[in-house]
Parts: sequence; structure tokens; C-alpha cells
Amino acid sequence: MTHHLSTGDAESGTAAGTRAATRSLPGALPRRTPGATPPPAVLVTGASSGIGAAVARRLAAAGACELLLNGRDAERLSAVAAATGGVAMPGDLTTSAGARELAERAERRFGRLDVLVASAGVGWCGPFAQMPPDAVERLIAVNLAAPLHMVRALLPGMLRRNAGHVVLVASIAGAVGVGEEAVYSATKAALCSFADGLRYELRDTGVRVSVLVPGAVDTPFFARRGAPYTRRHPRTVPPERVAEQVHRALLRPRDEVFVPGWLRFPARLHGAAPVVFRRLAERFG
Repeated sequence: MTHHLSTGDAESGTAAGTRAATRSLPGALPRRTPGATPPPAVLVTGASSGIGAAVARRLAAAGACELLLNGRDAERLSAVAAATGGVAMPGDLTTSAGARELAERAERRFGRLDVLVASAGVGWCGPFAQMPPDAVERLIAVNLAAPLHMVRALLPGMLRRNAGHVVLVASIAGAVGVGEEAVYSATKAALCSFADGLRYELRDTGVRVSVLVPGAVDTPFFARRGAPYTRRHPRTVPPERVAEQVHRALLRPRDEVFVPGWLRFPARLHGAAPVVFRRLAERFG
């Protein structure tokens, strides 16, 4: 059985959408008034390609924020920054020191960070019994430890200001589990549980937590792992569709957003009747 490791640093709307975004962005993205407070500062991780790059493009099109872009591929990250007017700050966030350094650099540049969109991720495909230990460690570090470290570094500042928004990009794999992607599924499930727990802690504050739960997204993620996406369901969606939902979650904060929306049904079925779900999954794939 072949197994692969993949890395993924995982559009523009209408003019009306852009005007609406500039007119009023509730919560972490407040109304822009000339001479008043500066536009909100948004950090997008995994911004050198895939979902992160699409989010950067969508927010740049809205024109209501300052963008800070993080990724580990400096060349691709610089290209996205040039196209969106963002500031590229490459770096490794899998350690608390790396996350703190990025937060400090952002504070020096913008004075604060109002929004975190954590979209970086890596994948691995193959039987768990054949998965190299270093691949296990890498998925846990990038998909789980890195966003937690970044939230930990930014949250005190958000709490002092009593305003902020954390958007975590998870996966339907975290809601239902996927064969030959057991560790990837586990890291995304843990990310969703982290968001639930954190949301309870922040319920009496001005800091919001949203989780994006996409299905398969048409990005370089699958090509990089050397194993193409072959499942019948769900069909792939373009990263711009996920980015649009991130933008909408910032406009009108929601706890959980499935992309496409019908994925909410299998996620709920899995939670309510896991045996039934598994039988259906085995039959229909």
C-alpha cells in the first residue's frame, strides 16, 4: 500500500460584497471611519497557497483590513503578499517560541492583531500501521500544535481589548473520520474540540471563535501528497468558496460553518447514530 505525506498552506466577491464589507464588519472587523481607529489587522496562516491564499485574496478584495500573511514557503508567500497588498512574514509556528515571535513582530508592525485565520495544514495518506513516526509528529505539530500556539500568543491581547476573532480551518475528516487518514482526522477533530472548549471560556468576552469545516478542496494539497483525491463524495470545491465563507463568518460571526453546507448532515448523523453512519459510508463511499 502506498502512503504519502503532503503539505498544504491548507475570491474576489462582487462589488456589492466589497461595499458591504467596507461599510460594516461586525465584531472583530469594525466599521472604518476616516480619522478614527485604523483598519483591523488580520493574520492568515498557510497563506502561501490553497485556502490561505484564497482567504488573503478575498479579504484584500473587501478592502477593509490590513493583512499579515504567514507561511513557510517564502517565495510563494511573497507572491501572494504582492498580489494582495499584504505583509509577508514567513516562519515556523509549530513551536510556542515561533508563534510568540510572529505575534511580537505583528504587534510592532500594526500595534495589535484583531483576527487570526489559521488555515495551514499537512496531510498523510496510507494505513496507520505503515505511517512513519516522524509523519505522525509532523501532522500533530502543524495541524494542531501550531494553531494552538498562535491562539495562545494572540489571545491575551484580544482579551485586553475585549475584541477579536479566531477562525480555525478544520475538515469534515475531523467530524466523521476518514480511512487511511486517521491521524489527519484526529488532528482536525482535536481542533474542533479545542474551539468548543475555548468558546466556553470566552463566552462573556468580545472574542469570537469560528470553525470552518470544509470537505475536499481543490488545492495543491492532494498533489503534494502524491495521492490524488478519488472519493466519490464529497466532490471537491474551489478554495475561493471556502474563503468566501471565512469572509462571511467575519461579517456575521458563526460558531461553525460547513463548506458545502450539506456536509452538516453527515457530521450530525455521525454524532447521533455512528453505527448507521458507518454502514452508509461503507455502502456509498
